[in-house]
Amino acid sequence: MSIRNSVIAALREAADPVRAPQQQAYMKSDMPYFGVGVPQCRRIAGAVFRAHPLSDACAWEEAILDLWRKAAHREERYAAIELLLFTRYSDWLEPARLPAIEEMVVSGAWWDYVDAIAGRGMGTMLAAHPDPMKAVLRDWAKDDDIWKRRSAILAQLRAKGETDTALLSDAIRPSIGNSEFFLRKGIGWALREYSKTDPAWVLEFVEANSGLSVLSRREALKHLQRRNRDARRSGPVAPD
Repeated sequence: MSIRNSVIAALREAADPVRAPQQQAYMKSDMPYFGVGVPQCRRIAGAVFRAHPLSDACAWEEAILDLWRKAAHREERYAAIELLLFTRYSDWLEPARLPAIEEMVVSGAWWDYVDAIAGRGMGTMLAAHPDPMKAVLRDWAKDDDIWKRRSAILAQLRAKGETDTALLSDAIRPSIGNSEFFLRKGIGWALREYSKTDPAWVLEFVEANSGLSVLSRREALKHLQRRNRDARRSGPVAPD
């Protein structure tokens, strides 16, 4: 049995017909759900992938796109993303896979798909192949497709101290004046995550870019404002 058929069979077995329409409504999805939660979907997908090892990168990419393109339920596409990100095949996650990833980002065109692909997938590729990926992300940051832009903005979500701030700036700035909610929210999220590592840099960036939307600014400073409130509540530290 193929990976796709095995995934579908396992998802059908775990399906919850009561939950399914609730998930579909929440995600505003034209594609129906089986009614399987994301954590359970990940466990199901992982078990199938371990039971059906793939021999090479071409077979891996083919299996990913088979799940993605033929999906009749949203969880099948979640499984495709999990296969893209499956640790056993992390060495195959390289710039040669970009056409497939671009297809998934553009045709998926919603945050539940794109955020995982960007934050986990493209971030991994950036860390392993920095020079070609920096060029790609800078191009995507200026693309007409908002989901490619959001991918560029969110690609360093997990980078922490390894964040390339010049790249982060270049990913954000082309979208500062854009009114699209998912870009404004993405900018704020990316800055908020990095503020946990380098608050001074984020404060300086926010102050230097007065065109940031209220939403982006609020999200960017949320962690810092919370930290300041906690510090005030704790009061001054007594001297030794």
